[in-house]
Amino acid sequence: MKRLTALALPLIALALAPTAARADVVAKAASPDGHITLTISLDGEGRPSYAVQRNGKPLIADSRLGFMFTDAPKIERNLTLADSKQASSDTSWTQPWGEWTRIRDHHNELKLVFREKGDLQREMDVTFRLFDDGVAFRYSLPDQANLHHANIAEELTQFAFAQGGTAWWKPAYEWNREEYLYNRTPLDAVGTAQTVMTVKLADGTHVALHEAALVDYAGMNLARAEGNTFRADLTPGAGAPKVSRDAGFSTPWRTIAVADDAAGLYMNHMILNLNEPNKLGDVSSWIKPGKFVGVWWNMIKGEWSWARGPKHGATTANVRRYIDFAAASGIPAVLVEGWNVGWDGNWFGNGNEMNFSQPTQDFDADGLAAYAKSKGVTLIGHHETGGSASHYDGQLDSAFKWAADHGEQVVKTGYVTDAGQIERVDADGARHREWHEGQWMVNHYLRVVQTAAKYHVSIDSHEPVKDTGLRRTYPNWVAREGGRGMEYNAWVGGKNPPEHEANLVFTQLLGGPMDFTPGVLSLSGSEGSTIHSTIAKQLALYVVLYSPVVMAADTPENYAKYPGPFQFIKDVPTDWSDTRALNGEVGDYVTIARKAKGSDDWYLGAVGDEQARSSKVTLDFLDAGRSYIAQIYRDGPGADYRTEARHAIVIEKRQVKKGDVLSLDLAPGGGQAIRFVARGGKRKR
Repeated sequence: MKRLTALALPLIALALAPTAARADVVAKAASPDGHITLTISLDGEGRPSYAVQRNGKPLIADSRLGFMFTDAPKIERNLTLADSKQASSDTSWTQPWGEWTRIRDHHNELKLVFREKGDLQREMDVTFRLFDDGVAFRYSLPDQANLHHANIAEELTQFAFAQGGTAWWKPAYEWNREEYLYNRTPLDAVGTAQTVMTVKLADGTHVALHEAALVDYAGMNLARAEGNTFRADLTPGAGAPKVSRDAGFSTPWRTIAVADDAAGLYMNHMILNLNEPNKLGDVSSWIKPGKFVGVWWNMIKGEWSWARGPKHGATTANVRRYIDFAAASGIPAVLVEGWNVGWDGNWFGNGNEMNFSQPTQDFDADGLAAYAKSKGVTLIGHHETGGSASHYDGQLDSAFKWAADHGEQVVKTGYVTDAGQIERVDADGARHREWHEGQWMVNHYLRVVQTAAKYHVSIDSHEPVKDTGLRRTYPNWVAREGGRGMEYNAWVGGKNPPEHEANLVFTQLLGGPMDFTPGVLSLSGSEGSTIHSTIAKQLALYVVLYSPVVMAADTPENYAKYPGPFQFIKDVPTDWSDTRALNGEVGDYVTIARKAKGSDDWYLGAVGDEQARSSKVTLDFLDAGRSYIAQIYRDGPGADYRTEARHAIVIEKRQVKKGDVLSLDLAPGGGQAIRFVARGGKRKR
């Protein structure tokens, strides 16, 4: 195993540097395989920077480090390297659920202590971890004589790309719900972007910038400084400091994932490895991955309502019908929205009337819980706050106790409001407006997850803080939205384009699972508007877009019209022991294969964009020495998302084995889904 090398150079020479332009390398480190190297420099004014090289070529040029405070001088210059420590680690750990059962964590670490000259003598620690497929670093601010509390105005962190390229990104904290389509622009034309931002550099190298372990801190965005250089831009809060904390803390990790191609980025485990281990213990008895149907799509289309009245969706009769459908289909759960008091008024951005333990009169909560249990089905609750986060805080214990008492293993939360409209109320009654990813809301989301865990309830966050891998630490944080999911396809205007899912895989989903709510086989939204997809693509999304809790979003009536394709939805699992990204280009196409946990079966999903796409995949992922029956669901003759032929699908079977080559032909807006059933092996439904 390679060991880290930290080289402490004579620092007295730095004080004699004639200009700030000259910088001296004061430390070096390398990834375990040696392909990624890191250099740390101090210039003539004592300003630290880092640079990353891959295979001997510059990847990230000299990039600044430091902090700006609201009430104290910057920590940016006049620094010396006071200490350095090195370590190496090669361990593995097991996930209770996920895309892989076993995760390897192999990295080298370099911890640096920078100290100011002069009167303040403040220290800033920076820890780097180098993996074979990326670099991560975080700051620590120790409690010290001249820094007991940190009011951070901004980080001075930079990411200076050494070459240009193409970037896929969406705007940061403008509308506040992160529900944007991804832009594709030259790297030097990016505005302020939320992470994950994915870049294909001029030489073909793929890079994804993000963060890991976002706890008690403001979410990091990326603001272009000049050219191809970006700086950290923390999400604001109601007060002047973007982060306010007592000293003695570490920031989230800033992550730079690197791969030869887009598929390689998807196979990166760095985000999970940088989070703390599971704090909840054995969760196998109460965290249950699985599919669900729901009293939802008719409301999204406007045919039913969340509010009480003649169109109310969450009635006892409707929910009983969905429970019956779920039980008959082998689907373990039913989501119910609009079941509680608080929806009748103007709740958007003002959810102070929401009561999360008081059902409406036409929703027999006790009777439905008992009926669902008798059918082997559970209910998924829904807590829509309307952005009134403090109001929700006051009900967390009662809300999750009520959920647990009614057999709800999962609760979907919501924070529907517009920019900067999350309501925070102080103990003295003062009201403030917060952003979804500001420090206060980051802490609120975690409070929800921690409280839910006390009652053995899992959380599917909508309008959430972005995923930074905290599902490792709190495995009851099973999914989140935070992007344009299927609901946008319900509405007449603003539907997702066919490229959207191939963008999501290599951007947002690099952070973690997304509750996209696929499976609308009718391909029809409100007023009969068409969804830009084929039926085969709707099936493929169950494999391509990962989440341990996945909706079959269409209605029972529509599924009855498509029994053949619906069979795949009934069969496909949501928990996996292995995953392989077989090919892909950001925004164009992607093919992913996954092995069902507790089974010998594999599943494959491929989706494209607005063009017809063809590729060949070698079935190297199948187990050697076995034969499989491939149950294939592919676009039918003439299939095209722009015509009625979007419903065309061919369902066929063939025998395959490891090493066989399959041709995947995707229609415009199309996809392909395959179930590989191991002959004589174990199956899991």
